[in-house]
Amino acid sequence: MSTIRNKVQLIGNVGREPEIVNLESGKKLAKFSVATNESYKNGNGERITDTQWHNIVAWGKTAELVEKYVNKGKEVGVEGKLTNRSWDDKDGNKRYITEVVCNELLLMGK
Repeated sequence: MSTIRNKVQLIGNVGREPEIVNLESGKKLAKFSVATNESYKNGNGERITDTQWHNIVAWGKTAELVEKYVNKGKEVGVEGKLTNRSWDDKDGNKRYITEVVCNELLLMGK
């Protein structure tokens, strides 16, 4: 059971071009967003689509794959773990974000 603790799997479409960061340490970081859609019928029989946006970060070799092959609109499968972090913005306000740290990436479609 320990292998499924804090495990996330998503299939969705990339929402914007990935942001690639080359760190001074030589490590590479990729940041991008993925949209997942869920459809259902409401009480009136109308089809409703609920879109959820997920922030994804990838490091190292996975970030290199993102840089080479991932573009806005591309369908991808992502596996990783959920992380939460906070920081102070330029106005001194505490900001929070939840991200999926991607350790496996599957390129889907064409």
